[in-house]
Amino acid sequence: MSNSQVLLDALNSVNDPELRRPITELDMVQSAQLVGQTARVTILLTIAGCPMRSTIEQDVTAALLGVPGVEDVEVSLGVMDPQQRAALRERLASRRTPFSDPDSLTRVIAVASGKGGVGKSSITANLATQLASQGLKVGLIDADVHGFSIPSLMGITQNPTRMDDMILPPVAHGVKVISIGMFLDSNQPVIWRGPMLHRALEQFLSDVYFGDLDYLFLDLPPGTGDMAISVSQLLPNSELLVITTPQSTATEVAERAGTIALQTDQKVIGVVENMSFLQLPDGTRMEVFGSGGGEKLSESLTRQLGYEVNLLSQIPLEESVRVGSDQGTPVVLSAPQAPAAVALQDLVEKLVQRPRGLAGRSLPMSF
Repeated sequence: MSNSQVLLDALNSVNDPELRRPITELDMVQSAQLVGQTARVTILLTIAGCPMRSTIEQDVTAALLGVPGVEDVEVSLGVMDPQQRAALRERLASRRTPFSDPDSLTRVIAVASGKGGVGKSSITANLATQLASQGLKVGLIDADVHGFSIPSLMGITQNPTRMDDMILPPVAHGVKVISIGMFLDSNQPVIWRGPMLHRALEQFLSDVYFGDLDYLFLDLPPGTGDMAISVSQLLPNSELLVITTPQSTATEVAERAGTIALQTDQKVIGVVENMSFLQLPDGTRMEVFGSGGGEKLSESLTRQLGYEVNLLSQIPLEESVRVGSDQGTPVVLSAPQAPAAVALQDLVEKLVQRPRGLAGRSLPMSF
């Protein structure tokens, strides 16, 4: 085996931080030579001013220093020319997961609530992060255009990378994330009507390169408005996870968010009761927002939809959730032993255990 091939084999372990695929597979390695004990490589970045260039350089250096006989590494960074970039776009476009395809193996979960302030976004961020920590490929779309909060909850400060007409989403805690908030200069309000909301979601699904995903989460705006309808139209295979609090008024409104499935033909996979209780130092529980709301919602949706809609989790009210959210690190990572984090981890296990349902699907086969 030639020295160059040895270096290329080592570089197979280096992934582009945004595309999450080996740089060798993406034709980013222009040259690799071993001169004495020095490995000299030239890496082509997808665009000039790539925000992850230092990460790529560090990862390449670390991989090559692991090759026997290599004592030093010299990394030169170049930029793909228009032809190379076009070839890469074509290759990536052919591998985009068709989320709306009935045969897609990506599980699409839209997280809904009847009203705001029930913790829907923080739960979505934690579920996506926990699944990614288990080695699964996860994407997250912040579909709450008017009240976007996912970038802050996930600790994302960088903008998406544009590669001509393709958008590469930032990756946080192993999750590929996109939000309208990433395209605004400041915390300005988004004043859009229905058709523009629909188009925004359409672009997120068509122009953003998520690659092959195991799970795609959508953080829906509260209620049963335009975006909820657009999700059902653009992602007919999507499932609904309904979030509520124990409070009776929140439960009544959340019921509307769940029964929208009667019109959209989506399946409600369960109910989550957030802020269920506050654990006091003496071990007793204070039911700050009342009790029984999640169970009541579960029973009501089961009755109206005609199939079992279980109460999947009751998540306690904890400061650790707020602290993790403020720091941009979901509580399942920032305080994994906290009761709220444990409840969220258990919720993830219940979602994962639910079969994807391959029955009746045609699977590609080659002979």
